[in-house]
Amino acid sequence: MKSTVETLSPTRVRLAIEVPFVELESSLKKAYREIAQQVTVPGFRKGKVPANVIDQRVGRGAVLNEAVQEAIPENILAAVREHEIKTLGRPEVEITELNDGDILKFTAEVDVRPELILPDPATIEVTVDELKVDDSEVDQQVSNLRERFATLKTVERAAQEGDFVQIDLAATVDGAEVPGGSASNISHEVGSKQLLPGLDEVLVGLSAGDSTTFVSQLVGGDFAGQDADVSVTVRTVKEKQLPELDDEFAQLASEFDSLEELRNDLLERITRSKKVEQIYAARDKALEQLVAAAEVPAPEGVVRDEVEHRKQAMVDQLERIGASFEEYLAAQEKTEEQIDAELTEAATEGVKIQLLLDTLADAEDVQVTDDEFGHEIVHRAQQAGMAPQQYYDQLVRAGSAGAVFGDVRRGKALSSVMERIKITDSAGNEVNLDAVRGEGGGEHDHDHEH
Repeated sequence: MKSTVETLSPTRVRLAIEVPFVELESSLKKAYREIAQQVTVPGFRKGKVPANVIDQRVGRGAVLNEAVQEAIPENILAAVREHEIKTLGRPEVEITELNDGDILKFTAEVDVRPELILPDPATIEVTVDELKVDDSEVDQQVSNLRERFATLKTVERAAQEGDFVQIDLAATVDGAEVPGGSASNISHEVGSKQLLPGLDEVLVGLSAGDSTTFVSQLVGGDFAGQDADVSVTVRTVKEKQLPELDDEFAQLASEFDSLEELRNDLLERITRSKKVEQIYAARDKALEQLVAAAEVPAPEGVVRDEVEHRKQAMVDQLERIGASFEEYLAAQEKTEEQIDAELTEAATEGVKIQLLLDTLADAEDVQVTDDEFGHEIVHRAQQAGMAPQQYYDQLVRAGSAGAVFGDVRRGKALSSVMERIKITDSAGNEVNLDAVRGEGGGEHDHDHEH
């Protein structure tokens, strides 16, 4: 095999590869064996059909094509190793010459990691918002806790906003019942806008036993987009009662004995959360500066594949909740072209950051220990609700274990960057990573592109 490499851009090369026919012999033999297992020829056992019979029945061209398709990836890999190319994504192959018994010539264009000149992270300075916690934020947390411990009491009056009602619903279009359009004994908070448009407005003023009808546009099913006549009957009206805001409530809602202790704990939690947010902000700004300073290019093929991956993931997620991509576009009031543009922008940023961190990891010889890799597998398995070994086996089958390893390595490179940059807040105070280390550690989060 002979190969040459031509640089097309900082992120793309073209390999020109020539393979003498003698080097295709093993691939040809394999092709004959596999085709022999697939064809049925009278007088021959499956798998024992001679090559000349296969040539007559199937055609030499089909055998040659299968052999070439099997040989091309092996020769691309050999050429990549010979020229020490760091490839990204999938190669685009074009066969330029194929002479039976003579030679195979083809080209393979592939994205490669660009050579980057990295700035010293110690020269990077970022400014984040000053950390401030208002009493109102603590009050909101306390209010949320009270809501969780609220009780419902049946009342003999008309429903008001904020009440909970038990209702029956039935929808019809032109007098015909809507399939799946009826439901009984539904619990609903008046004013929450969680059910049909127009429902909350008609519920206000209705008492237990009252019924009414209103018009609402259906959003799903066979009658999607059409107006339906919806009848609603109120079964019960319940008033939400919040617990008194005192030490007894603190003991009910937490491990603390007093309301003051509970509020102090909430203040600490909010403060820690905002410190982590500061680190996230600093991380994003630092990466933006590093990418700009290193003039990181984005390989078009890698970005294109990433956009396709993200778009398919979006479609899959919509399907899981019973929605379509078209419905999503309508709800967002966007065109598919606009979504593609947004995905391309996000994917481009993510790819650039990944290339930067890979180069940093190489420059600093970042290593990943078995324990670090195993910890990441356990963490991801927990998120996926799977046993760690089952999750790892699935990664191996999908060929994705290397990608997880790369994520861990980039995370360590990012952590190294965060240790060296200078972070100050808008008031001029230095922001110390020690304040959040072990409490969420935003600097260790390598999923920055998401």
